[in-house]
Amino acid sequence: MLKTDVGSSSQGMLRLNGHVSSASAIVLYIAALKLLFHLLTANRYGIFRDELYYLACAEHLDWGYVDQPPLIALITWFSTRAFGSSLLGLRFLPALAGAVLVWLTGAIAKELGGGRFARVLAALAVALAPIYLLMHHWMTMNAFEPLIWMGCVWCIVRAINTARPWYWFGFGILVGIGIETKYTIVFFVLGVMIGLLVIRERDVLRNRWFWIGALAAFVIFLPNLVWLIQHNFPFLELMNNIRRTGRDVVRGPFAFVADQAMILNPALFPLWFAGLMWLLFGRAASRYRVLAWTYLALLATFILLKGKNYYLAPVYPMLFAAGAIVFERLSSPTWKGVRFAYVLTILLIGVALAPLTAPLLSVETYLRYQNAFGFEPMRAENQPTGPLPQYFADEFGWEEMTREVARIYNALPANQRASTAIFANSYGQAGAIDFFGPKYGLPKAISNHQSYWLWGPREYTGEIVIVLGSDGTGDREHFNSVEVVGHAQHPYSRLDEHFDIFLCRGLISDLREFWPQIKNWN
Repeated sequence: MLKTDVGSSSQGMLRLNGHVSSASAIVLYIAALKLLFHLLTANRYGIFRDELYYLACAEHLDWGYVDQPPLIALITWFSTRAFGSSLLGLRFLPALAGAVLVWLTGAIAKELGGGRFARVLAALAVALAPIYLLMHHWMTMNAFEPLIWMGCVWCIVRAINTARPWYWFGFGILVGIGIETKYTIVFFVLGVMIGLLVIRERDVLRNRWFWIGALAAFVIFLPNLVWLIQHNFPFLELMNNIRRTGRDVVRGPFAFVADQAMILNPALFPLWFAGLMWLLFGRAASRYRVLAWTYLALLATFILLKGKNYYLAPVYPMLFAAGAIVFERLSSPTWKGVRFAYVLTILLIGVALAPLTAPLLSVETYLRYQNAFGFEPMRAENQPTGPLPQYFADEFGWEEMTREVARIYNALPANQRASTAIFANSYGQAGAIDFFGPKYGLPKAISNHQSYWLWGPREYTGEIVIVLGSDGTGDREHFNSVEVVGHAQHPYSRLDEHFDIFLCRGLISDLREFWPQIKNWN
């Protein structure tokens, strides 16, 4: 009896140890570590420019905005009410999205035929890729986009593996959610369609579940589409303005591809490139060839349309999963040294690159590290920046600017403050006034930039206006008096956020009549 009990106990311990060291468990550990990493660094610097804007949008919930679909505003609204408006509360859901992406990548590797090592390697690659460390640090659309795209990929692979076409209905649901998150998923869907046509999977296109999924996507997108029609498609006008003014950095085809290797960790290039080749030419991967053509179609599209280098980032987890399978099969378990060496290389380079895209270091230490590393940050926009990369610089100076505006506003006679508007020339400035302003007794800002223009000048007539981020020349044409009363500057903020602040009196016409003439969508 004693021997039986001991044997049962030993078997139980073996099962427990097996579960603890299984691929699923290790992938979950990696996902949990990524979540913890983002939570521990959430408060490191300050609030990001776009986060300020999304917080403002969350106070004006609608079915659309000039520069994005409605879901990010709704997520931000929910997040602030569920977790508070602290940086940790605001950034919890993006961090969670990053952790789930790690887990989902492991699941995709399993569906593609990967074993224990492949699943773990694919998850580790996503966890350490610099671009995902950056994306999952902020409350932005980019934090959720990769998760939605990979959810679509999982549905495609499940539909292939199980021969159950109703997974295409799930694909359609996710596409609908994706359109309400960021419009770039349209290119992903276009890539999938091209892939299905290239590999001649016409049975999928004839299946009723595919079209039911398409209908579901359309129904989910419909409220935003109606809003876009009602507002004459402002997003298209915005994109045309951006191209005309040359706001975004345009990369040539070779530079664009080289950027992919850099933003994803150079050590991971062999992994995702091998995954692409396996999906394109591997006999065992012939069932999943649609994924390779989806990637190639996306790559060509973003190069032709001169998209930003990170627009392609959401698609790489599936290539990591495929590449991990190749590496697993080429390096049999007897080649443990090769596996160990490659994983160690990924870890070492990933750790070395992490401070360049995640706020691990103090600013002073970061600047020394950047110089020692010889790192020149890639820029997505042609904006003047300071000592920090643009993505870090956009987390500094907002409260200091608001404090300077409050000094000017509160110095006005009490009977003038109610009629004094605070006009910002960018949504970041306006969002900062709205976010930090209550602490300093300031009213909400008005702005002609992006969706702020749609929200109008409210009750202000232009009798007294505090103007931010202007050279003052245009203001002098429209006001009876213009004087410099302050200056906004922070040593780590972007150079275009170093500006004079003007006190303007006596607008030549009512601000509400003048408003349609000053729209700035760029």
